[in-house]
Amino acid sequence: MKFKDYPYKRPNLEEVKQAYEQALKALTSASVLHEVVAAIDSINKVRNTLQTMQALVGARNAIDTTDKFYEDEQNFFDENSPFIAGFEHQLALALHTSPFKQELIKKYGKQLFALIETNLKTFKPEIIEDLQEENKLVTEYTKLTASAKIEFDGKINNLSQMAPYAIAPNRETRKQAETAVMKFFEANEAKYDDIYDKLVKVRTRIAKKLGYENFVEVGYARLGRTDYDSKMVANYRKQVEKDLVPVAVSLFKEKAKRLGIKDLKSYDLGINFASGNPKPQGDRDFLVSQAQKMYHAMSQETGEFIDFMIEHELLDLEAKQGKAGGGFCTYFPDYQSPFIFSNFNGTAGDVDVLTHEAGHAFQVFSSRHFAVPEYYWPTMESAEIHSMSMEFFAWPWIDLFFGKDSDKYKYEHLAGTITFIPYGVAVDEYQHEIYEHPELTPDERKAVWRRIEKKYLPYKVYENPFLEKGTYWFRQGHIFSTAFYYIDYTLAQVCAQQFWILNQKDHEQAWKQYYHLCTLGGSKSFLGLIEAAGLKNPFVDGTVAMIAKELQKFLDNFDQTKLQ
Repeated sequence: MKFKDYPYKRPNLEEVKQAYEQALKALTSASVLHEVVAAIDSINKVRNTLQTMQALVGARNAIDTTDKFYEDEQNFFDENSPFIAGFEHQLALALHTSPFKQELIKKYGKQLFALIETNLKTFKPEIIEDLQEENKLVTEYTKLTASAKIEFDGKINNLSQMAPYAIAPNRETRKQAETAVMKFFEANEAKYDDIYDKLVKVRTRIAKKLGYENFVEVGYARLGRTDYDSKMVANYRKQVEKDLVPVAVSLFKEKAKRLGIKDLKSYDLGINFASGNPKPQGDRDFLVSQAQKMYHAMSQETGEFIDFMIEHELLDLEAKQGKAGGGFCTYFPDYQSPFIFSNFNGTAGDVDVLTHEAGHAFQVFSSRHFAVPEYYWPTMESAEIHSMSMEFFAWPWIDLFFGKDSDKYKYEHLAGTITFIPYGVAVDEYQHEIYEHPELTPDERKAVWRRIEKKYLPYKVYENPFLEKGTYWFRQGHIFSTAFYYIDYTLAQVCAQQFWILNQKDHEQAWKQYYHLCTLGGSKSFLGLIEAAGLKNPFVDGTVAMIAKELQKFLDNFDQTKLQ
């Protein structure tokens, strides 16, 4: 069956309620272990179907945000997912207090029960209305950002379609593109301020009702962070400031030389080479066909995976009007099918989708054998290791996509993983400050953003007064949708860079460790997974410095004549 034929049926909430109540009754009255396991198996079937329906709605609504049917279904889930969270909370409580808990830990592993404990920290029935409001505000942000219609180059563009102009070889085009994009955000400044202000307030209200001082700890618990806290993350940010920001600064100096620009501005940061950034050598069909060749050459497992994705039409890749921005991978448990969504726009980012989002999809494809839904995916910082590492495992086949531009792509890619991390930690530090000080006004928040930007991204110089005011973060959807998520990309990047280092020395060993990591799914915590994969802990002093040194050595030795 193909994705377009996967049937959608709105869940009947009364039936869902009955299924949870039956499972809870069975769990609490069971006298032997196999009765408990049977109750868990039974409710997991219901949970899988709920997840499948919600993921189908999310994907189809994103493909066409103007489709009234799926817009209504998205509203249904926004409205009702907090009630389902209530049932999940009761289920978690029943498992947490089960007299068979020790036997269940032996059967399912301790990570399930660590996740259950974080679930118990994040829900009480009193917050249901607040959760509904939070969902609606996130959907409002997505719709507002997807509504962008930017007149440029004689056509109407959405934000994804403006991306190629931001990296155009012509400097004036880049400057005008930045101005055009920010005009949209400036025209909607009051709306973005209002949405975020309401989000900060509702999340703070949720935290207070759950018994916390502020939303920070709730944000961490929601993300299933079972073995690190905000103090460890703060120490990691210090490592980045000390050991990685100077490397990023030197890379931007090199770039300025290559481009022949004395005074780099914000609109110059996306272009890497005077002749233009590397571009894929073909359209969507060409790129998918090349990806199929690459994944067959990479390993038997990746070959089977890409054939499955193509055969079942689980790739919606091209940008079009009404389509939500960005890219993501989701999963339909009832069909054991990953799904990849993106907005191709003719840039190197199109190839990144076929490696990055495919890394997510390959991981969930490799761990779909787990009996509990909690183990299909790892927690978010771990999930990004698979996607970012897959970008590096693609290097030996990168010429299939870029031809003569392959060296430029490799340099840009590796340098980009370094320059991205300071931005990622800036996004994280910003959110800590905002939720620790929820009383800040919108203008004060913008000043906080600009101060943090100057600390981690000293090379980001704005001519645009609206950006100088501290508004770039309006574009960063994660700040609105999933508080505290963004640091996950940087932690994962530090792990992926270790796979790159290992892959340079011993591909077979690197792949073996990576595939093993994929098959573990979410059955271990973040630190448990990186230990199982043989990687160094990013929170430990010296890890960032060690990686920065290896990467800088490679980039310093790169033949710059290939990079004009």
